[in-house]
Amino acid sequence: MGRLFGTDGVRGVAGRDLTAELAMDLSVAAAHVLGDAGAFAATGHKRPVAVVGRDPRASGEFLEAAVVAGLASSGVDVLRLGVLPTPAVAHLTAALGADIGVMLSASHNPAPDNGIKFLARGGFKLSDAVEDEIQRRLGEAWNRPVGSAVGRVRDAYGEADRYISHLLTTVQGSLDGLNVVVDCAHGAAHMVAPEALVRAGARVEAIGARPDGLNINNGYGSTHLDKLQQVVISRGADLGVAYDGDADRCLAVDHTGAIVDGDRIMAVLARAMHDEGTLANDTVVATVMSNLGFKLAMREAGINVIETAVGDRYVLERMKANGYNLGGEQSGHVIMLDHATTGDGLLTSLHLLSVVARTGKTLRELSSAMTALPQILINVKDVDKGKASVPELVAAVAAAEAELGETGRVLIRPSGTEPMIRVMVEASSEDQASQVAGRLADVVRTSCS
Repeated sequence: MGRLFGTDGVRGVAGRDLTAELAMDLSVAAAHVLGDAGAFAATGHKRPVAVVGRDPRASGEFLEAAVVAGLASSGVDVLRLGVLPTPAVAHLTAALGADIGVMLSASHNPAPDNGIKFLARGGFKLSDAVEDEIQRRLGEAWNRPVGSAVGRVRDAYGEADRYISHLLTTVQGSLDGLNVVVDCAHGAAHMVAPEALVRAGARVEAIGARPDGLNINNGYGSTHLDKLQQVVISRGADLGVAYDGDADRCLAVDHTGAIVDGDRIMAVLARAMHDEGTLANDTVVATVMSNLGFKLAMREAGINVIETAVGDRYVLERMKANGYNLGGEQSGHVIMLDHATTGDGLLTSLHLLSVVARTGKTLRELSSAMTALPQILINVKDVDKGKASVPELVAAVAAAEAELGETGRVLIRPSGTEPMIRVMVEASSEDQASQVAGRLADVVRTSCS
């Protein structure tokens, strides 16, 4: 068996790749690794507790039943949270003192897909080593609890208010006077996001807020911003925000319909926190895919940028290791570690709106502090990705970097899953970026075949 866990849990087409049987077996193994249910039972101490949430996908219903069955049969008490965002489940794992958190979602993927994400005590994502241990213990022999030792299950749908209340305590002042369009992607935030924004004082129009189990991310949400742009412009709204299916990311559009991506959102938040003296070590953590314009804007503002590999889990690891409190990705995963243990789209949008409200500036004005450089990405397919550091390519990259100087950069990345090498070039003009990227792609084809 290959590694089941990907960059964000176990994912696949529900019912085919991610079956009820696998979901139950994973939950049993997770109970043994994270809850150590056997040790609790043997010592007579209080049983471990798990919280389980999901997005509105139809398959989430049978997967939730399987996960709950696996946990309870292992001696774990289970609180069913119902439909909630991933960051809400993470927060409630910590707030309720749970030993295990489980979220059923495939994020921005289409409805047929689904996934299982486990969280440790405190609401943090698991390390690779812990995920590997869960997989290793799949199907192992175990002593099954009986009678009073089995876990009990109860519904805890009202805990959504605890999450909303927490978010509202993190925001300064009121959003009174702001007209906001919120796109919920027919996903996990369809109820909590509009309510939180209204309670914060904004006037809200919600779109993509009628999930039917099959329409999640279908034409709405952070991967389909055209409808949000149209509604913001037609309603004369101040801005719009969009979440993905499990609402752990947020993108925005300003009053003209222009897209404000994760880099620009981080730039706005970082400058505001820097001015307030709340940005830890005057540093923000971003991935190597963040636009060079973001780094230049941060340098101008006196803010350091620490780079990590692509993936919000790597951003979080660096933040935790070095005490930083703001980081994220161009895709809209923004982590505010003072208030959350993971990327939280609703938290991000509340703080973004708060900066707009407090400064009296439009989102367009605030985000214009960063000028994005033209970025060209070419995926060179059917090559040996193991040759991404051959001398010919290294020399070509060095020559390109010398040509671009401080106003451009080159990034060569082997794909993690396909025989493909990604060539990314940023430059002061789109023509130059395209020309340099094209030349490097040709070198990849000839030297990495």
